[in-house]
Amino acid sequence: MTPEEAEQARRKYLFRRFWISGRGYWGRNGDKLAWPFTIGLLVLICVNVGFQYGINVWNRAFFDAIEQRNVHTVYMLSAVFVPLVAGSASLVVAQVYLRMTIQRRWRSWLTTSVIARWLASGRYYQLNLVAGDHSNPEARLTEDLRIATESPVDFISGVLNAFLAASTFIVVLWTIGGALTLPLGRESITIPGFLVVTAVIYAAITSTSMVVIGRHFVQLSERKNQAEAEFRYTLTRVRENGESIALLGGEAEERSGIDRNFGHVLRQWALLTGQHMRTAIVSQGSMLFAPVVPVLLCAPKFLEGSMSLGQVMQAASAFAIVQGAFGWLVDNYPRLADWNASARRVASLMMSLDGLERAEESESFGRIRRGETQNGAMLSLDDLSVTLNDGTGVVKETKVEINPGERVLVAGESGTGKSTLVRAVAGLWPWGGGSVNFHAGKRLFMLPQRPYIPTGTLRRAVAYPAAADNWTVDEIDAALDKVGLGYLRDRIEEEAPWDQTLSGGEKQRLAFARLLLHEPDIVVLDEATSALDEKSQDKMMQTVV
Repeated sequence: MTPEEAEQARRKYLFRRFWISGRGYWGRNGDKLAWPFTIGLLVLICVNVGFQYGINVWNRAFFDAIEQRNVHTVYMLSAVFVPLVAGSASLVVAQVYLRMTIQRRWRSWLTTSVIARWLASGRYYQLNLVAGDHSNPEARLTEDLRIATESPVDFISGVLNAFLAASTFIVVLWTIGGALTLPLGRESITIPGFLVVTAVIYAAITSTSMVVIGRHFVQLSERKNQAEAEFRYTLTRVRENGESIALLGGEAEERSGIDRNFGHVLRQWALLTGQHMRTAIVSQGSMLFAPVVPVLLCAPKFLEGSMSLGQVMQAASAFAIVQGAFGWLVDNYPRLADWNASARRVASLMMSLDGLERAEESESFGRIRRGETQNGAMLSLDDLSVTLNDGTGVVKETKVEINPGERVLVAGESGTGKSTLVRAVAGLWPWGGGSVNFHAGKRLFMLPQRPYIPTGTLRRAVAYPAAADNWTVDEIDAALDKVGLGYLRDRIEEEAPWDQTLSGGEKQRLAFARLLLHEPDIVVLDEATSALDEKSQDKMMQTVV
C-alpha cells in the first residue's frame, strides 16, 4: 500500500469512527427525545415542500389572471397568497427550532461522552505521553465537535428537502414543458420533458465542476483548523506563563513564535481562499443563469401560443427549485469539507482514547496494578517497574513498604525518574509492571511541584478538589493562617485570576492549606516546597507533621 493509499484508508476509518460514536445519540443509551425531534423535523420538511408546491401552483394561476386581465381573480389570489406565505414561514420557523434543538442536544450528548472518556483514568494527562494525532484536544472538544454535530443535521435535512423538492417539481416541469421539437434541416428532433433534461444536464455540469474544482477543500480545511488550534494554544501559553515571560524579558521571542504560528494560519487561509474563489465562480454563475434558462427555453412555446404566461412563470419557478435541489452540493460543498475535517479531528482524539482504553484492558500490555496492602502497611510498592509507553525502563523493580507514621525521602539526580515514580503512585502513569498498594479505606493526597489553581474564588482554590462550601470561611481562614497566607483572609470570597496573581511560593503554601483541610491518610510530595526558602520549607513540614 502506497503512502497515499494508507492516508486515504486512514481518513475513511476516521470518518467511520466518528459515526460509531455519533450515532449513539439515537441509540438505546442516547437521548430519549432524539427520535421524536428527528421524526418531527422530517415531517415538517415534507409538509413545507407541499406548501412550496402550493405557491408554485399559485404562480401559474396569478400570472394567467394577469395575462387575461382578470381583476377579480388577481385580488382573490392576492388574498390567498398571505396564508400560503404565513404557513410556509411558520413551518420554516418550526424547522429551525427542531433542527437547532437536535444540534444542541446531540452536541451536549457527544461532548459529555467524549469528555467523560478523556477525563477518566488520567487519560487527559496520558495523551501528552503517547504518540498520535490528538494535539490541542481542547480545540477538538469545542469548535471541531460543534461543527461535527451541527453540520450533519443541516446536511441531512437539506438533502431530504432537496430530494423531495426535486421529485415534486420534476413532475411539474415534465407536465408543463412537455416535448420540444427542434427543426434539423428537413428533419426534426423531439425532446420529451426538455425542461427536465435541461435541469439535469445543467445541475450535472455545475455539480461536476464544483467537485473537480473543490477536490482539495477537505485537506485544506483540516490544515487550516489545525493551524488555528495551534495559534490559539500559543496565545494561551503566553497568558498562562505571563509572569515568567515578563521576568525573563521573553516578549520578543514570544512575539516571534506568535508571528510564526499566525503566519502559518494566514498561509493556510490563503490556500483556502483560492478554493473559495474558484467555487464562487461556479456557484455565482449558476445562481445568475438558473432563473433565465427556463424562460429562454419556454419563450418559443409562449410566442407561438402553446404556453400561457402563467405556465412560463410556473416552469421558471419549478426550474429554479429543481436547480436549487440538484445544486445543493454546489452551495454546501465548502461546509461539507469543513465538517469532514472537523469530524476527522474529533475521531482522531477518539482513536487515541480507544488506544488508551485497550491498553488498560489488555493482559499482554505491561501495566502497573493497583491493590490493597497487607499487614497494616499504608503504602507498598511490590516489584514496581516504571517504563515509557515504548517499553524503555525508568524505574526498575522497586520494593518498598511504608507503615503508619513513617516518612520516606526519595532522592536522586534530575531526570532519574522521581516525578515519574510519583505519577505511577498516583495512578497517572500506567506503563510498567508490579503493583502499587494502599491500605484499604485510606485516602491519598498529592502535592505536585506546581499546584493547580482553578478559576473562581480563593475559597474554591483552597478547597480544591472538594467543593468550596465543604468548609466554613473560618476553617479556610485558619488553614491559610497556618501556612503563612493569613493576609489573604479578607479576599477569601473574591473571584480573581489567582493562578496569575499568586507567586510560586504562595501557590505552594496554598497547596499545604488544602492538605490541612482534607486531612488525608497518605501524603505524597513531589518537590512541593521547591519555591520556598529553607526556613519556610522547615515550617511547612513542621505544620503537616
